[in-house]
Amino acid sequence: MPVLSLRDVTKTYLLGETLVQALRGVDLEIEKGEVLAIMGPSGSGKSTLMHILGLLDTPTSGEAAIEGTGVSTLTERKRAGLRGKRIGFVFQTFNLVETLTAQGNVELPMIFQGVKPDVRAKRAADILTKVGLHDRIRHRPSQLSGGERQRVAIARALANDPEIILADEPTGNLDSESGQLILELLADLARRDAKTVILVTHNPDAAAIADRVVTLKDGRITHERRNA
Repeated sequence: MPVLSLRDVTKTYLLGETLVQALRGVDLEIEKGEVLAIMGPSGSGKSTLMHILGLLDTPTSGEAAIEGTGVSTLTERKRAGLRGKRIGFVFQTFNLVETLTAQGNVELPMIFQGVKPDVRAKRAADILTKVGLHDRIRHRPSQLSGGERQRVAIARALANDPEIILADEPTGNLDSESGQLILELLADLARRDAKTVILVTHNPDAAAIADRVVTLKDGRITHERRNA
């Protein structure tokens, strides 16, 4: 069974008096442990698709499901619970809390899930070590490089051991060397830990690490390819 699936998904917004069709009948299945890249020009529907795959939004019509469970009829509270436990988010702008240390940022999602302080402290330290930041645990974001901040963001995404990592332009604010290290880390999570990694990106280097690349245009999937 796919970990995420979309069946004839549409999404329509009303902007003022204008009806905007962001998605127009998208069908997509994403397998466990797969690295999927979603590409397309601005306005193609990538962000809307990301929000639906991340359970941040629901389709206007069609069905989105996580391991066979349809999410359209779930309450926002139940969707939030699924997001917190099963999906980790990585953003282009890192979205770290500047007043917290690296460890504090990684502990934050666990606080919302009610994890005990001693357990979350150990888990946060272990995950930061896993992403190569064992010597930066006590540093705040302002004391870290861009690549290190993105690694903290990835560690935070892993805090509750989700099956799915959804990364929105994860290399967008990084130099090429740091960006490549982040891409290798994300690919390694899929290969080694059987995480499903979804990359929303303009970056062909990011698409190159994916098992499969889908391209959106005008709210439709227009092209799909598998990388060798």
